[in-house]
Amino acid sequence: MTGIVKTFPGVRALDGVSLDVVAGEVHALVGENGAGKSTLMKILAGAQRADEGSIEIDGTPVDIDGPRAAEALGIGMIYQEFNLVPDLGVVENIVLGHEPQRGFWLDRREAAHRATAVLADLGIALPLGEPARRLSVAQQQMVEIAKALARKARLIVMDEPTAALTEREIDALFALIAKLTAAGVAVVYISHRLEELPRISNRITVIRDGRTIETRATRDLPQDELVRLMVGRSLDAHFPDLPPVPPDARVVLRVRGLASASGPHDVNLEVRAGEIVGLAGLVGAGRTEIVRAIAGADVPTAGSVEVGGKPVAVHGPHSAIEAGIAFITEDRKAQGLVLGMSVRENTTLAHLAAYAKNGFIDGRAESAITAREIEELRIRTPSGEQRVRNLSGGNQQKVVLAKWLIGDAAVYLFDEPTRGIDVGAKAEIYALMVELLRRGAGIVMVSSELPEVLGMSHRVLVVREGAIRAEFVRAEATPDRVMAAATGVSAAA
Repeated sequence: MTGIVKTFPGVRALDGVSLDVVAGEVHALVGENGAGKSTLMKILAGAQRADEGSIEIDGTPVDIDGPRAAEALGIGMIYQEFNLVPDLGVVENIVLGHEPQRGFWLDRREAAHRATAVLADLGIALPLGEPARRLSVAQQQMVEIAKALARKARLIVMDEPTAALTEREIDALFALIAKLTAAGVAVVYISHRLEELPRISNRITVIRDGRTIETRATRDLPQDELVRLMVGRSLDAHFPDLPPVPPDARVVLRVRGLASASGPHDVNLEVRAGEIVGLAGLVGAGRTEIVRAIAGADVPTAGSVEVGGKPVAVHGPHSAIEAGIAFITEDRKAQGLVLGMSVRENTTLAHLAAYAKNGFIDGRAESAITAREIEELRIRTPSGEQRVRNLSGGNQQKVVLAKWLIGDAAVYLFDEPTRGIDVGAKAEIYALMVELLRRGAGIVMVSSELPEVLGMSHRVLVVREGAIRAEFVRAEATPDRVMAAATGVSAAA
């Protein structure tokens, strides 16, 4: 790809970007949210057309005018949000769009044969008749890879492939990628987890503000320099210093005996003003379910919640919001935002009553508060009227934060606050969390990244099987101790 240019209304997303990929390599593509990575890959996959520039396959210029053309050239795209049909089985999803037919009907025997052959080549076993919606995230990802190979893909783009995987699943994915590259398949690997790149990639291309900054062998690019190239400035890779919690700090959140139908039971915790309490544990331990119950997203079946010493009858999100609880959800696209609405409409959505007069929305007041949040959070958007779906992941996350910041909550529940966003945006969100502490708020943070939990928590509560099994103050919270509590294994074992 040479000199690729793409302009949207008010935004020059790509300004002469170039990228080359060779057979059998893993080529990492990195940059901040909004740098242009996804736009570049959508052009390669035929989902969008470039305004300028050229694309060559095996040295021959090609015109990729749609996904079918990209597919015919051997290009496969695995998006962060999978493109599977939830109610179809593994076999049907693998052959989707290229179904073998017998007359007017699907040749099920041939379809099963093709799917089985691809899965055998990959060395993976999947329940062939199971609907995609019942598969784990890792299994769905394997189906996507198998689907790409069934279409004879020679180059596969993987967008944030490990964002929702456990360490064991990541190991399995990396082994699969090694098998693909050994067979000559090229992989473009997009990830914000920079620590993965030395383990999986051969070369790295950095893009920033829609321009190619540098391409270099992974072994020749230290992580601190990689971060500097991505953000265009030096960035402290460590977590910010957390302000100490005053000994007399009041309790802003008290939970006793909390339970819900989604799994949590007998949950007891307290959070003081100016304190971050981190919830650690393995995937599926019940951390998200705990904060969802506190926020009323899952209505509690037992227990009590108090905010600022006052009991809260949590009958749903509305009662939690009124009590001063803000919930920054794990899935910003499905649960945190209305993608078809503007930045302005999303920003005021949880507090519309404050922007209404005589039954009508005060658009001027909405615009003013939105403009303030865009400036303070440095949200990259042409205006407050831009649809949220057109923003990068990091900027979408900032809009979710803006929605809750205008309400001045007493308690903030952060569920995976930095998942899928770049190092620059992470630093900004960490700084914002510290600012919330200085204002006297309390924070509960769920994160699957253990360094983040340890680096951004005053106390760490370890969740296992829906209940809190251990508590560590910051000085005692070591990776070994936390993981031992999370797995139920003695730390000395």
